[in-house]
Amino acid sequence: KGFNEHKPGAVITGSSNLTAAGIGVEEQVSNYEFNVLLHDFDDVQFATGEFENLWKDSVEILPKFLEEVRDGTYLAAAVSPHELYQKLLLEYFGQSIEYDPNAITDMPEGYKRLSYQMDAVTSGFRLLEKHGGFFLADVVGLGKTMIATLIAKKFFFHNGFPEHRSHTLIVVPPAIEDSWRETAKDQFRLDNCDIITNGSLHKVKRPEKYDLIIVDEAHKFRNDTAEAFDELQRICKSPTQHYLPDGSRASKRVILVSATPLNNRPDDIRNLISLFQDLKDSTLSVANLQRFFAQRQKEYQEAHRQSDPEEARRRVKDIYELIRTKIISEVTVRRTRNDLMEHDDYKQDLATQGVIFPKIEPPRKILYQLPPPLEDLYDRTMLLLSRTDGKGLTYNRYRAIGFLKPEKKQKYQNADRISSQLATIMRTLLVKRLDSSFHAFKESLRRFRDATGVMRDMFARGTIYIAPNLNVTEFLMEGREEELIAKIAGRQPTDPTIEICSPSDFQPGLTEGLESDWQRLDELYTEWKKVEADPKLDEFLARLEDGLFDPKINRQHKLVVFSESEETTSYLLGRLTKAGYKRVFTVSSKNRAERMPVVRANFDANFKDQANDYDILISTEVLAEGVNLHRANVIVNYDTPWNSTRLMQRVGRVNRIGSMAPHIYIYNFYPTAKVDDDIELKKKAIMKLQAFHTALGEDSQIYSETEEVDNFGLFERSLEEEERDQRLALLMELRRFRQQNPEEFRRIKGLPLRARVGRAHEPRAGSTVTFIRSNRRDAFYRMKPDGALEEISLLEAADEFRAPNPREEAIPLHAAHYDHINSALAKFKESVVAEALQAETVDATQGPNEQRALRYLDGFSSLPFVNEQERALIQAAKAAIRRARFQNLQRQINQLQRSTKTVKLTPAALADKLMQILRTYPLLQEDDKPVAAAPRAFDTTPDIILSESFDQP
Repeated sequence: KGFNEHKPGAVITGSSNLTAAGIGVEEQVSNYEFNVLLHDFDDVQFATGEFENLWKDSVEILPKFLEEVRDGTYLAAAVSPHELYQKLLLEYFGQSIEYDPNAITDMPEGYKRLSYQMDAVTSGFRLLEKHGGFFLADVVGLGKTMIATLIAKKFFFHNGFPEHRSHTLIVVPPAIEDSWRETAKDQFRLDNCDIITNGSLHKVKRPEKYDLIIVDEAHKFRNDTAEAFDELQRICKSPTQHYLPDGSRASKRVILVSATPLNNRPDDIRNLISLFQDLKDSTLSVANLQRFFAQRQKEYQEAHRQSDPEEARRRVKDIYELIRTKIISEVTVRRTRNDLMEHDDYKQDLATQGVIFPKIEPPRKILYQLPPPLEDLYDRTMLLLSRTDGKGLTYNRYRAIGFLKPEKKQKYQNADRISSQLATIMRTLLVKRLDSSFHAFKESLRRFRDATGVMRDMFARGTIYIAPNLNVTEFLMEGREEELIAKIAGRQPTDPTIEICSPSDFQPGLTEGLESDWQRLDELYTEWKKVEADPKLDEFLARLEDGLFDPKINRQHKLVVFSESEETTSYLLGRLTKAGYKRVFTVSSKNRAERMPVVRANFDANFKDQANDYDILISTEVLAEGVNLHRANVIVNYDTPWNSTRLMQRVGRVNRIGSMAPHIYIYNFYPTAKVDDDIELKKKAIMKLQAFHTALGEDSQIYSETEEVDNFGLFERSLEEEERDQRLALLMELRRFRQQNPEEFRRIKGLPLRARVGRAHEPRAGSTVTFIRSNRRDAFYRMKPDGALEEISLLEAADEFRAPNPREEAIPLHAAHYDHINSALAKFKESVVAEALQAETVDATQGPNEQRALRYLDGFSSLPFVNEQERALIQAAKAAIRRARFQNLQRQINQLQRSTKTVKLTPAALADKLMQILRTYPLLQEDDKPVAAAPRAFDTTPDIILSESFDQP
């Protein structure tokens, strides 16, 4: 007051601006700011005037306004436990809550619009957008082919249409190619769609043409060392011709159709996911899938070494549960029949549409009894086939390249592994043929004996022909050696696998094993040739007369019989015809195409032009996939179904939408001894199955990966025991809440984030649960009273938050609530940052094979004759290896590196061979820029979605 030029005054102004512009390090823009204290009259007068002018236009902020602002945030929001539970479900499921009736449009005549399929289309399309691919894993018979086709149609119209017209490639087993063609192209009119079989992937010359890849029976590609997997991965990870607004090319989308994505080893699941994800740079909440699955595979192998079956089962179950919750649940659309029947929305829709799912009755045993002499021969045969102590067969006929001396063996990659695998395949074949039918076994035994004799004779003559692509045995047995020699001479210049050897080219042990095998096989075949009895066939014929066509279980008078062996199916046809059954026919890979119209007319309930010419269908596995046989409801497994996938595929032929019978019956044949006591009968059957398990090894699980013979449910277990999708149950619960309480639903949806509530609950007193989210992942944490912190699953969190009583009142938060939340936030940040950094600094986690390949590539980058385009290709290859984009890339590079130790090449020649390898992979776009992975954001800032603390009542 009274301020003038003669009185002291002061003004303080400025701010500490520590941005790049504020401290002057920006080259383009600098905005220096200073903190200053001024005393000059003019400066003080100017500042005073400016302040007064601003004050006149100021807006009053009174306490009531602060209250209004506070009331719109979590600070004032009064939330009940029941409301917080609904908010949890709302935040987790997001747009999945919405039921999209337009997800399925223009359905062909004869197809029903089912709500669970509409949901599957919507969910699958969202996963395509989010992760670039997903598993479509609805159980057998729920219409996966149709759902995949509808997703492809939706994708066509949402992927740049009409400027860009998407192309779809569908990869299928040969047995279901016609079925896919009929569904996708003929009925649903999917535009720009090509369908090829598994073995034709090499024919895809322009993979960039395709925007979407659909792979049916995707579990067939689970082995990443197989050539077919490598071909498919290159196709799936090549860029498309669809240019995005930023000038880059869109990556492909991939749908993996498999009813059993979790029925494989951890490594198998990893390989399938790698068809649409980079293993060290994924878009899933687990960024480094390679590291995750390496740990699970190690645990899996340790579990299988456990001597206690119960402990092994528990460990394997824990491994798969972790894979399911951490990985599979994020990239899978799956519904089981139990899911559909337990949720009213789906159940009512199915009832309205007249869709009925039959009940699968527990498998029924058919024991065929072996009389003592035949049982003795049977048991001795099984022992001879499976023993590895020197007293069984050596299978040296199929292990010849493994016995080659090093200078010859180097011509064949992985010679020891291949020879061992061939021997295992032959042993497995003989064991399965013995189980299939005595007729099929005798034929297989004779061929094996003859093939072993031919190789033994080649050694005796001093000339051994190794020609994997020629049937050497057939030529020599038919006396056509001169023709064989001529063919070898003609093909040898272009077929590097052909080799003409002498006995001295082989290490000791091969000829001794061949001689031993031939003697044993000849003696065994002589014994089996005398066997005319067939108790299995006799029992089957007896059941046809009394049981299998009983109208109480088989009202349609249709029967489907499966066998792996075509010789068994042909044998059964002949014997049934001889026994007076005229309305019977067989299907195999040789006649499938011509017989399919008859199959469909007589056994497909959906077929328009029905016929009734045949009652019994006998088929190999060629009809175990992608075929409707649901006019029948009785299946006979003439062979033992040696794994759960095979069994469910067979059952799935009759257990389909539109099945005509209310119950499905499955009959399995098992051998046993001829005894009078039922308990002893079952015991003998179990002992023989144990012998099969021992002989077949890992391929012998009948119902699950961990099933043991001494306690599996061969005779009791129901095949209705499908797992339930508990997340689906939560989603349907939320939908019901919205339907019944639309106003309340909208109000809870509008509640702010960070909502928290205290709750009276004595058993959980002192604990806290919270839901935290970043743009990368969701996480749920539980903090115990002692400060211990653990991450929990959605289902566990839902159990903690669940509050069924809408009138339950909140209580004050306990004293440790905020400390608990801060601990959870710190843990979340730590895990997300670690994953992000690990994904970015992938060099630190490279295994020895990757490091070797990277060092080898580095050696070429500085060579003077390597041009800029080739250097760019090398850099792109290094980036792909760091991200684990292609499993076989580093293998091929290291193989080239190893080959130089035996074959000397100039650096220029080596560079040419390296470039040949790199150019087979989609590493560069047309503009020579590395193909970008799916965009990922590394902002790790978390949001507290909601939290709840528990205290004493």
